[in-house]
Amino acid sequence: MIGALFLKKIYSDILQFKGTHYDFGHRQGELLKNTLTVKNRKKQWRVRKPRFIIDINEVKQAIKRFAPGVWDELVGMQDALEWDMQDILQDFGGYRLEYVKSGCSIFTGNDYMIRNYDYHPKTYEGRYTIFQPSDHGYAVIGPSQRITGRMDGMNEKGLALGYNFMHRKKPGDGFICNMIGRLILESCADVNQAVSMLKEIPHRHSFSYIVLDKSEKTFVVEATPRGVEVRQSNICTNHFEVIKDENRHHLDDSYKRMDAIRAQQQTATDAYKAFRMLNDTDKGVFSNQYKNWSGTIHTAAYFPKDLKAWFALGGDREPVVFDFAAWLSGEKITTKRILGEVDTDLPFVHMDENAR
Repeated sequence: MIGALFLKKIYSDILQFKGTHYDFGHRQGELLKNTLTVKNRKKQWRVRKPRFIIDINEVKQAIKRFAPGVWDELVGMQDALEWDMQDILQDFGGYRLEYVKSGCSIFTGNDYMIRNYDYHPKTYEGRYTIFQPSDHGYAVIGPSQRITGRMDGMNEKGLALGYNFMHRKKPGDGFICNMIGRLILESCADVNQAVSMLKEIPHRHSFSYIVLDKSEKTFVVEATPRGVEVRQSNICTNHFEVIKDENRHHLDDSYKRMDAIRAQQQTATDAYKAFRMLNDTDKGVFSNQYKNWSGTIHTAAYFPKDLKAWFALGGDREPVVFDFAAWLSGEKITTKRILGEVDTDLPFVHMDENAR
């Protein structure tokens, strides 16, 4: 186990929904009313004033071009929360917003993607969503970021996606990472469609997007506001391999995690061993750098061929297993909440007062 003085108990609530995007948005708005997540976000905006005005029509057109249902979801949230659309977009729109640095590591095999999500606790909402739209778009399973976005996930066609931060220098007018993750998973059936959309979509910041589908091919899409490059690889941390002139100067931690994966990948002969490589705290990939915005909060695994998903909060955990295929065909998931522990005393936005 983690040799730590402080292990904080954390949780993610499981949100299952089948229906229209508007109804899903309305339900989420009802659930968010008067929560710590909303109260803390409001406090965060008071500390960190947005440096731009959001043009509602610009965001609406941008979202509707790629996944029109997501706009309906935002309208449903607006109606439930009774906020101005300007405030809805500032908190949940995922367009032209800022993103602070983070970590993250991804490893894929032929039939699985394992992903460590490394970030600051005050940004983590503790929501694991499973949504099947009845109007348009694919069903998606995965944890949410900024409510409408997805930091990783898999859709009903078996397309799995995760992203890794590179830098936020010279931002452009475009979507931030978690909304890009949502738009891709909602709209693309396979890696080829995902790569095409990632070339077309406007990017706010610089990230690598990693996609895997049933074809057993993994593509790493290196995306910046200035251009997109595509390569094939089964390992990705926090530096570009092709667009090297876009890299940050301090990449020791990124290379260290990549080297740890490379050194152990021969022994990761199945998905469970690969999961242990990323989730065990003594393997050199899991990170306790929570104060530096790059501590591992969750480890997720996706299986495109049999549509299963694994999820664990904190390190040295056994994954909770979700049968997405069974859920799509009508089985309810009875688990209401995923529990875990992390080695930090920092506040989480959905659990603690003054997470700002």
